[in-house]
Amino acid sequence: MYNQTILNTLASVREARNTLAAASFPLNTGSAEQAQQEAKTAVTQLDDYILPKLSTLDAPLTLVVGGSTGAGKSTLVNTLIGEPVTRSGAIRPTTRQPVLLYRPEDVAAFTPERILPHLVRLPVEPGQALPGANPHSGQDELVTVPVDSLPKGIALIDAPDFDSVSEENRRLAQQLLRAADLWLFVTTANRYADALPWEILRQAATRDITIAVVLNRVPEGSEDEIEADLSRMLAEAGITPALIHSVTEQERDERGLLPSVALLPLIFWLRSLGADTDARGDIARRTLEGAVRSVARQASGLAQAAQDQQAAENRLRADATSAFARALTNLNESTQDGQMLRGEVLGRWQDFVGTGEFFRQVETTVGKVRDRIAGFFRGTPPTQAVEVEQALEVSLHSVIMEEAATAAETVQRRWLEDRAGRALLAGEDLAKLDDSFSEDVAESIRAWQQDVMDIISAEGAGKRQKARFMSLGVNVTAVILMVAVFSMTGGLTGVEVGIAGGSGVIGQKLLEAIFGEDAVRRMATGARTRLEERIGELLETQQARFIDRLESVTGQGSEDQARPTASDLEAVATTLNTASTQLAASVQLPAASETTTES
Repeated sequence: MYNQTILNTLASVREARNTLAAASFPLNTGSAEQAQQEAKTAVTQLDDYILPKLSTLDAPLTLVVGGSTGAGKSTLVNTLIGEPVTRSGAIRPTTRQPVLLYRPEDVAAFTPERILPHLVRLPVEPGQALPGANPHSGQDELVTVPVDSLPKGIALIDAPDFDSVSEENRRLAQQLLRAADLWLFVTTANRYADALPWEILRQAATRDITIAVVLNRVPEGSEDEIEADLSRMLAEAGITPALIHSVTEQERDERGLLPSVALLPLIFWLRSLGADTDARGDIARRTLEGAVRSVARQASGLAQAAQDQQAAENRLRADATSAFARALTNLNESTQDGQMLRGEVLGRWQDFVGTGEFFRQVETTVGKVRDRIAGFFRGTPPTQAVEVEQALEVSLHSVIMEEAATAAETVQRRWLEDRAGRALLAGEDLAKLDDSFSEDVAESIRAWQQDVMDIISAEGAGKRQKARFMSLGVNVTAVILMVAVFSMTGGLTGVEVGIAGGSGVIGQKLLEAIFGEDAVRRMATGARTRLEERIGELLETQQARFIDRLESVTGQGSEDQARPTASDLEAVATTLNTASTQLAASVQLPAASETTTES
């Protein structure tokens, strides 16, 4: 039976893999592009190597042969096998397809369910010509060839050059190297110090992968000097190679193979490794543990990138909400401090209520105030009430449009100053209000005017009150209540604002005479509440243009997406670190007769 620790580890690593696969970094933060690539790399590492290896710890070791363009990898592999199996030549890139060589009895260990699941298999029988690469397939391919001459417990992959002129070849080469149990790094005397190979070797050091090095085409007599320099560089990179072997310049035979004697140390090393089950098990465990630990570090870095995403999203959302919240505050203030009763509105209102002579004739008692004012308004032409209402509508429409435009411009300016915000805008002018917004504002104001009439009708349901305001008419009473709303500080205190000698006092006094002071307070409060709600709804439609743009990218408005948070990714890092520790402490390679596998 498989060790229960391994089964538990396998389950937790699979769950961690699914979380990493769901990670995305849609906002254009400084860390987003690299994080997206890191997440993809981590998932590929888990799919290609870690999960298959956890499921089949006793599988043959996979030795990936990698190196620089023209280093002679294919020639080396063909010489080890004893026949020209893999393709080599002078055209760059020389290795165009990876070739997997395995012993026939190990075929089940190298199916897509066991390793490199995303590579399409192209099986080739020994002696058959290798198929040409299909550049239009859209999928990575792996040529598979069963070979009897390999040592037991060992498989080889001849990988594309990791400094190939082809970007796809470079990507595939690194993917294959991450799926290796051990590397055979092939370089030349002229190129062993190239920067790119050492970048990849340093990555290997973080995984504790076993590395053997072949120095090819070394001038006769320079072996010791070059090997010493290479050993120094490896030590500085934290790498202790399992083998360093130099191959001097020499002729190849008619099949393109080197003399087998040139590779004897490498051949003996592979044979001894194939014969030593414990040594292979140690390499598999160490490489697997290092790979899991490496993905854990990647997950921790992704958690920081996710924090950057959340911070950017919060910042952009706050830019939008705060600008329109400021607009709403400004509008609420401008509709309760008397500003609305200036200019055209004031002139129409004064035409409606008359001059100062009228104020001097008003008595102080409630009954006389009601009779005097009611009598006055009964003689007022209805068109004057309509003119006041229209002037209020125009004034209110103007301030709403102005504040909405200012808020939209503010959000756009802030987003343009932000890297993620600029990417969201993508050159579009969101500061321009919707073409329909002006009409929406007009409709909302008219709807509010109807709200006011409904409030008056509901408050004046009593017969006596109804008779009083009906003697004026609902429209006239509504206009008076609107003016009262705009001329009462906060719409609540009943303290008149001194605009043009207190012209708003007339409406307030009449309303109090008809409905009572408390009722007027309720009506004013209700009318103001509905006005603020309608203004808020209008501003929300313009704010939504920015929020919708944000959520269309982040996916926060979609139930189908569950993007892992920074906490989720930190939990993945913790899970993988725990798995790495458990592997280092308790993994025991099961005997072949006891092994069970999971796909």
